[in-house]
Amino acid sequence: MGRRGGRGLLSQGESPAGEVARGASAVVVCPEWRGRAVQGSTGSDPQARLDEAKGLALAIGLEVVDALIIPIREPRAATLFGEGQIANIEIACNQGEAELVVVDGALSAIQQRNLEEKLKRKVIDRTGLILEIFGERAATAEGRLQVELAHLDYQAGRLVRSWTHLERQRGGFGFLGGPGETQIEADRRLIRDRMARLRRELEQVRRTRGLHRERRGRAPWPVIALVGYTNAGKSTLFNRLTGAEVLAEDMLFATLDPTMRAIRLPGIDKAILSDTVGFISDLPTQLVAAFRATLEEVTAADLIVHVRDIANPESESQKQQVLQVLGELGLVDPDGGEPPVPMIEAWNKWDLLPQERSAELLERIAVKGGETIIPVSALTGEGCDALLETVGRLLTADARVHELVLPASDGQRIAWLHAHGEVVGEEELAEGADGPQRRLCVRLTPRDFGRFVRL
Repeated sequence: MGRRGGRGLLSQGESPAGEVARGASAVVVCPEWRGRAVQGSTGSDPQARLDEAKGLALAIGLEVVDALIIPIREPRAATLFGEGQIANIEIACNQGEAELVVVDGALSAIQQRNLEEKLKRKVIDRTGLILEIFGERAATAEGRLQVELAHLDYQAGRLVRSWTHLERQRGGFGFLGGPGETQIEADRRLIRDRMARLRRELEQVRRTRGLHRERRGRAPWPVIALVGYTNAGKSTLFNRLTGAEVLAEDMLFATLDPTMRAIRLPGIDKAILSDTVGFISDLPTQLVAAFRATLEEVTAADLIVHVRDIANPESESQKQQVLQVLGELGLVDPDGGEPPVPMIEAWNKWDLLPQERSAELLERIAVKGGETIIPVSALTGEGCDALLETVGRLLTADARVHELVLPASDGQRIAWLHAHGEVVGEEELAEGADGPQRRLCVRLTPRDFGRFVRL
């Protein structure tokens, strides 16, 4: 993360971080792989992948002057593209006076360097662009640590591009000195040391998050996590349900850091709703590793609400990308068994669908077995009450009535039962050995009953 911590290690052309100026003009290039599995971002439609790449560029404040889909049959080891294709990219750059070329795919360090030499412009790939977005959007100290670690990991393999102008440092005096350590080796050592420090700090963050989760586990409140593809409307829905003011814009990765707020649900006095970072296809492996501490919040949830942009033609493909990430976290059984954490789908942006399309989807919802799907519009509020009612019902589905006798003076536990369970009966009993007694019949989930026992 060159802007916030990696500064001073690298110089010209080392990494996209901190070098992409807002408002810079850019040409977006989307490779279309012919004759093999697509390596792009959202399914098999090249135009959809190109649109998402443009959205990523706009999210970092770039001005997209042109966008190209370039078919590739055999990738060139040195440049990825053929000479004629590179010439076409250069023409597009010259016509739009572009300062930057964004390639919606992974580039090796050599390919990136050679393309920059041929195009006479800075070139960044999909990983670099996403890292740049995360570097700008991370608001908390933890987020900045995670992004910086991901950036240094990305930079470590690309230092060869930065140091061709530097000579070897001498290692000592006379004949015994030897050539010493090269500057690139020294820089790699600095990066390794910095990454080790960041990993130690993130390990402390992970332990702290674990303590917070353990504390919440002792508390009586269930946790609901919103997950979904980036720009599916999670933050807008979060704001609608909680009355919060989390940044919500029609933009990829508008918010990064997880946010939690308390909400009321039917049958549940208090629950915690968590808004998590949006997923995206081909998420850089460096970011998946760095943000694992944040994503662990999802694993501690009692219920997952998968928010889908149902108005997006690539909605089904985006769903598979989200399930893939959840599968890596152990939250989806690849064999189709019962998931460790219950999950429902909220089909968001329902208000954007034409009437015939919404009628068709309602028929699909009716015939789908084993899935809970709620059509909602986070913008208008349509379906939000039904969503809360469904969440409340699922969280209390396994609740059963317990008959408890407590001292009438035990106001703390009696108040707890009223606040976190459904008291279906209550009566005063004759005075016992410990004074007046009170019998309560309370409907509690197994988790809440366990919490009550620990009080």
